[in-house]
Amino acid sequence: MKPKPAEFDLDADEIVTAAVEIFRESGLDAVSMRRVSSRLGVSPVPLYSRVGNKQALIEAIADRLLTDVAPAVNAGEGWAEYAVRWARALRARLRLARDSRLIVTPHRAGYVEASRPLVEAMRRDGMAADAAVQACRLLMWATVGFGAVESGARPPARRRGPTRPGGDPGGVDQGEVDSLFDLHIRYLIEGIQGDKTAERGPARAPGSGARPAPARTGRR
Repeated sequence: MKPKPAEFDLDADEIVTAAVEIFRESGLDAVSMRRVSSRLGVSPVPLYSRVGNKQALIEAIADRLLTDVAPAVNAGEGWAEYAVRWARALRARLRLARDSRLIVTPHRAGYVEASRPLVEAMRRDGMAADAAVQACRLLMWATVGFGAVESGARPPARRRGPTRPGGDPGGVDQGEVDSLFDLHIRYLIEGIQGDKTAERGPARAPGSGARPAPARTGRR
């Protein structure tokens, strides 16, 4: 069977767009090569040559949902202040994805791209390069993990009186989830700020490092 004319013009972006639409309408389990091809009015064959198999299509959906996550850094904004906005923006996007199969993958391209402005902000504020990458990874994993867990959170059947946010063993409502997230990120940022080993030392010219003083061998 010869391909339809529309199949020659089909590109990967169109396929991913159709898959994202199906995901938003019916969830990830509803996404299949056959259903996507049906929406596009083509046979499933060109989908495999454009995007690969179904797992590759799911990866492409995740990358699309996580594109352009990080907000711009404001003038004069310190890394800690920016990190709060950054984490909130990432969490908001993860809530749109809402499926752990899409979000629990630390090496996803969208996460790598989102990390860059936060690492740069940390470096500008004097953090060593490896410490900035480590701190960004901690914040990324904390946010992604929180997003995966909160998707299954349920409000308590009945209240047991005033408690701290998240202190009712019966469950949490959305307002408490929001408070817990901000607390979660604040505690982590405070811990990073308290790590003095993360600070970048003053630059030294090559060969100018201090040498240890020679041991004394004379008698007193």
